[in-house]
Amino acid sequence: MTKPSRVTLVEVGPRDGLQNEAQPVGAADKVALVHRLQDAGCREIEVTSFVSPKWVPQMADNAEVMAGIARKPGVRYSVLTPNLKGLEAALLSKPDEVVVFGAATEAFSRRNINCSIEESFARFEPVVAAAHAAGVKVRGAISCAFGCPYQGAVSADEVERVVKLMKAIGVDHCGVADTIGTGTPGAVQRGMERALKHYPLAEVSGHFHDTYGQALANIYACLELGIHVFDASIAGLGGCPYAKGATGNVATEDVVFMLHGLGIETGLDLDKLVDAGAFISGVLGRPPVSRAGKALLAKRGVAVAVA
Repeated sequence: MTKPSRVTLVEVGPRDGLQNEAQPVGAADKVALVHRLQDAGCREIEVTSFVSPKWVPQMADNAEVMAGIARKPGVRYSVLTPNLKGLEAALLSKPDEVVVFGAATEAFSRRNINCSIEESFARFEPVVAAAHAAGVKVRGAISCAFGCPYQGAVSADEVERVVKLMKAIGVDHCGVADTIGTGTPGAVQRGMERALKHYPLAEVSGHFHDTYGQALANIYACLELGIHVFDASIAGLGGCPYAKGATGNVATEDVVFMLHGLGIETGLDLDKLVDAGAFISGVLGRPPVSRAGKALLAKRGVAVAVA
């Protein structure tokens, strides 16, 4: 298949990225980050999650952040909602999309949310129905699709099992995630092909962590299948909790640099993305993880402020 001429990036830094940061980030800085991202051309932004602050204190300001955003026409703002209580709170903030997630392995599901895969989807089914009743799209994410910290290798059959469960409860979009970053291009293509058996090309996306330096190669492998929607995190925000000190989410700047080099359109301004990455990295008091971001800042002669 010919590689796509245009790719959509879902910017997950404000939610999935910052959620993994131990250092608290104020609501005003989160709002400022979203504003910088949408100014850089981001049209899909995962803003926050409506989960118990007991479990994810970084997201306790979810409603404040959503209320503080000056929304731009044409931008879709999504939030994570793991249960009905979270969805009810989220709907008050008027998201354009909500996200639910399920694991590809029983081991991860039980360790992460204390229930089986089947039980997790029984919980998600009313969330999906209620979101649709409110006119809100539902995006699903399959975690640990290419490797599990407890089980190890994950088969394409295991991935497809969860894809089918998502389809059965009415999830509109299927995101397949390499949560611990152990996936390699061949395995990624095999897993993605299973998702494409049940969802149209436009409703399948990839979410890759760069723990083992495979994220860009895995995205390229997906491009070869025609997949044209990917998650990415500004400045590489978000470590990998299952590999101490390791890089987590693939950096938006790195993905954009590669895609533009391939002649693939993104609608994103790389220089403005680098500025956004430098801003939030300065808030966190460290340089960006993004290789392209660091290189372009160095080329400008700009140092990231470190607290």
